Amino acid sequence: MVQVEEGRVAKVFLNDPDRRNPLSPPLVEGLLEALEALEGDKGVRAVVLGARGPAFSAGADLAFLERVTEMGAEENYAHSLSLLRLFHRVYTYPKPTVAAVQGPAVAGGAGLALACDLVVMEEGARIGFTEVKIGFVAALVSVLLVRAVGEKVAKDLLLTGRLLEAEEAKALGLANRVVPKGRGLEEAVALAEGVAENAPTSLRLTKELLSALPGMGLEEGFRLAALANAWVRETGDLKEGIRAFFEKRKPQF
Repeated sequence: MVQVEEGRVAKVFLNDPDRRNPLSPPLVEGLLEALEALEGDKGVRAVVLGARGPAFSAGADLAFLERVTEMGAEENYAHSLSLLRLFHRVYTYPKPTVAAVQGPAVAGGAGLALACDLVVMEEGARIGFTEVKIGFVAALVSVLLVRAVGEKVAKDLLLTGRLLEAEEAKALGLANRVVPKGRGLEEAVALAEGVAENAPTSLRLTKELLSALPGMGLEEGFRLAALANAWVRETGDLKEGIRAFFEKRKPQF
C-alpha cells in the first residue's frame, strides 16, 4: 500500500492505484510507519509525498463507505482517530514535507496533501473537499483548511464541495506551485532539495512556531518567538552558518 524510496529527499508513495489510493486502514498505517522510520534516519532531510497511478487520493475507502452506517460508535471513532493521527503526524512532522499532487486529491486525500508543508500540483489535477455531497462532514480536514485559507474561503469550499483546478487552488493558498502535467514529482523533489539545503534546526523550529502561532494571542506569540530566537543562537547549525558566511563558503549543515 505504501512504497518508500530513501535518500536525502525521501519519496513516500501511496501505492494502491487500482482503487485510486483511498485512505484505507492499511494505507494509513503504512504511511505512519514510513514516516516514523524516516524521522529516525539522519540522512533524510526532507520527504516528498506522492502517489502511484492517475489519482493522488480519492479519499474514503469504498469498502469502508459501504458499511460506515452499520458500524458502531466505537469503531467509527477508532477510524476517525486513525485519520487524525495521520493528519497530525504529517502536519507536525519535524522534517519538511512536500506533496506532489499529480491527479485528483479529494476529501481525505485533499486533507493529506494540505497537511504537508508545501504542495506542488500538476496542471489538470484537481483538489476538493466533497464530503457534503454524500452526507459526510469534512471535520478533520476543516482544522487544516481554516488554517490554510481562512474561514470565509473554507466555508466556500466545504459548503459547496466543489473541485478546484490547480491554478485556483494556488490562488487560494492550497498549492504553492503549479507545474506542467507529468512533472509534479520532479518539481516536488527539486523544491524539497532546495528546502533541505537550509539548516535542519532552523527548519524544525520554524515549523514548530508556525504550528503553534495561530492558536496564540499576540503577547503569547511574541514570547514564544523570543524564546525560539534566543534558543537557536546556541545551536551548532547557527555557529556553522555564521562561520560559513564570514568564510564565504557554503555551510555544511
